Amino acid sequence: MAEVDLHKVAFPTLDDAQVATLARFGTRRLLRDGEHLFKAGDREYKFFVVERGAVEIVEHSSGETKRVTLHERHAFGGDVSLVTGRPALISGIARGDTEIFEIARDDIRRIMGERPALGDVLLRGFIARRELLVASDFQGLRVLGANSRDTFRIRDFLAKNQVPFTWIDVNHDPQVGALLQSFGLSEADTPVVVFGSEPLLKNPSTRELAELIGVRRPLTQRVYDLVIVGGGPAGLAAAVYGSSEGLATAVIDAVAPGGQAGTSSKIENYLGFPTGVSGAELATRAILQAQKFGAQFSSPSPVARLTFEKDHAVLWLDDGQQVSTRCVLIATGAEYRKLDVPMREQFEGLGIYYAATPTELQLCRGSEVMVVGGGNSAGQAVMFLSEQTPRVFLLLRGGDLRKSMSSYLADRIEGADNVEVLANAEMTRMLGDQRLEAVEIKDTRSGETRTIRTSAVFTFIGAIPCTNWLPPEIETDSKGFVKTGRLVSSSPYWTAEREPFFLETSRPGIFAAGDVRLGSTKRVASAVGEGAMAVQLAHEYLVLQLTP
Repeated sequence: MAEVDLHKVAFPTLDDAQVATLARFGTRRLLRDGEHLFKAGDREYKFFVVERGAVEIVEHSSGETKRVTLHERHAFGGDVSLVTGRPALISGIARGDTEIFEIARDDIRRIMGERPALGDVLLRGFIARRELLVASDFQGLRVLGANSRDTFRIRDFLAKNQVPFTWIDVNHDPQVGALLQSFGLSEADTPVVVFGSEPLLKNPSTRELAELIGVRRPLTQRVYDLVIVGGGPAGLAAAVYGSSEGLATAVIDAVAPGGQAGTSSKIENYLGFPTGVSGAELATRAILQAQKFGAQFSSPSPVARLTFEKDHAVLWLDDGQQVSTRCVLIATGAEYRKLDVPMREQFEGLGIYYAATPTELQLCRGSEVMVVGGGNSAGQAVMFLSEQTPRVFLLLRGGDLRKSMSSYLADRIEGADNVEVLANAEMTRMLGDQRLEAVEIKDTRSGETRTIRTSAVFTFIGAIPCTNWLPPEIETDSKGFVKTGRLVSSSPYWTAEREPFFLETSRPGIFAAGDVRLGSTKRVASAVGEGAMAVQLAHEYLVLQLTP
């Protein structure tokens, strides 16, 4: 979409009928010149429509105040943070004597549901505004730190949670010393998270960071209809369908919604996206879609265990919080196996990575890199990295590139001038001092070894299901994948007189979908389909529970 068109979508002027509809939900407010409606960082703020006067939207992420836009008569304020419930990134100030009417965020969700045409105008505007803001010189949160494990952890968490930020490397930015000094800090205090002219946190834990950016929100409902554990494609699809169909729905994720798919640089074989879509974009839109219908999200919220009380399941979070629900969808997916190579732990976050996104790319741009794995995730990473780095090595344990990889990716890899496939090979050593500097590769047929200088190894090997929190009542196979349907019909834990539903586990009312399920197809589209199907089966289960 051209920038001029995007600007029109972002900042439309409402007509009289649209304003009249919104006014029925609003409360009028008079503002004096220079009075703030809200400030960046505020957690409780409202949607508004200007009736008279003007409201200037400003941002000061760089420490200087800059105008974003000026809302005049019949313009509306707000962006995606109103839907997601996150703190405001910008500030709103009255210019001249101004009259507005304000609408609470819960009512905005209601309007989107009851007035879809008007809701679409608002939601498209919110999305376009965020895109324009991120594409501008807006710095968001600033992360001041060296290329260290803690700095990477902070940057990785912000990126996975779609929080705009700018990394300032203390070792390469000549002005960072003065910037730290202006905050009364030194390099020893880094990494530091800064917003505008205020230092917010010094080397925060992941949980502290989550509280700051507003992604870890309390789940306040006494009993949910459906709690989804895991926010990958299966979990997000279930969140959209569950909440849109009236189920009280919550999504709990140990790190951030998106799952493995959320770290994919480009998914080209997903229906409806002929030019491809990044995993982050797909996840962001799905999260916004689910929140539009009222689904609640909480992350990072690792689930420690699952217990059962009468007709409810109880999920126990690692901080002791309990969440009760009538149905559970296990959608925790699987994580990549770790390389069994000496010194691997020492270099994690310092040269060993499990995703290939712009966050990791910043750390290795201009140097040769290596990808380990033979599936589609590895292939997508190779093509993404090959466009940004001088050379990419693809390490394959076997000899057939097409055994587990889609043909379109294998064709591109074979045709790329700066990609070298190392077949029938394994990594035997990692070399480096503070960071990874080189790896030793062994040809498993000839026994010959080769040392390759590289600053980054991206690992996409195998899959370990995230099921260590499940109780014995949820049966798994020897590898930990969850059994469902006919596989659990004779389980000693199956207590219902009926046969288990297709995606139902060995405990009635507990379902599994996506990569964590035994026998699932490891594709985004399949996971989305299973997530949608799980909601239908949950409905059937709930109806049976209410039937005498």
